[in-house]
Amino acid sequence: MKFLRTPDERFANLPGYAFAPHYLMVDDTEGGELRMHYLDEGQADAPVVLMLHGEPSWSFLYRKMIPVVTAAGYRVIAPDLIGFGRSDKPTQRTDYTYQRHVDWVRSLLLQLGLTNITLVCQDWGGLIGLRLVGEHPELFARVVAANTMLPTGDFHPGEAFLKWQEFSQTTPVFTTGKIVAGGCATPLSDDVVAAYDAPFPDESYKEGARQFPKLVPVTPDDPATPANRAAWQVLFQFHKPFLCAFSDKDKITAAAEPVIRKLIPGCAGQPHTTIENGGHFLQEDQGETLAKVVVDFMQATASTTD
Repeated sequence: MKFLRTPDERFANLPGYAFAPHYLMVDDTEGGELRMHYLDEGQADAPVVLMLHGEPSWSFLYRKMIPVVTAAGYRVIAPDLIGFGRSDKPTQRTDYTYQRHVDWVRSLLLQLGLTNITLVCQDWGGLIGLRLVGEHPELFARVVAANTMLPTGDFHPGEAFLKWQEFSQTTPVFTTGKIVAGGCATPLSDDVVAAYDAPFPDESYKEGARQFPKLVPVTPDDPATPANRAAWQVLFQFHKPFLCAFSDKDKITAAAEPVIRKLIPGCAGQPHTTIENGGHFLQEDQGETLAKVVVDFMQATASTTD
């Protein structure tokens, strides 16, 4: 599999992102390997918080949350999905499939030997993370879902998503930083917008970002639908603590929250919260607030999961 690797100098002096890089290799399923980047902050023996980003962001999205969570005594693992951030970027759209993304993150979990995981997931972080919870429930202690869902294509995805999907395939230039800014409720400074552009020196690096919207199951016969349905069968029996922390200004995923709360038994009795003045990228708008929600939830449920 052919890939591009973003030069390191693109990641120098990014605002609020003074974290050391870590790397491991994952199978590209074609006889080769891809380098996957991840952040590893906090004490190595502390309870693990896995923060999974979505489209078209990268681990930079979690920079406001990581210090709050590690200060509370937890270890944060925040990978860059393949095609994003400091991870390698295959050059063909067809290189990116839903299954491969799940397998690549699964490889990271297994290589790092992570257990008793608290999953924090947003956007595609949930499409991948919730699949993994369904396939490996024994690895997860609890879940915090924010602006995300595990779709099966059995319900209409909504006009907002369909417009986004069309835009992603037709726009001549995929302006990553401006796209993230457009999904926020608060203005982003120029240097933050530039940081979201940093992984992509030119359009050739963006095939994974462009492909993600097409990989969301929007019809019942989507290739990913059987595996997602199987994951749901496990989630229907998932009694470990499950918290929804959606934002108040995200039209794309708002309808997902009541469905999750109804269908996953671990949601019962939890202090679900709405993050005010948060757009789709609520980690950017209200990162410290969401981080405190995560910490409070972990502390309140520690006796039920340890």
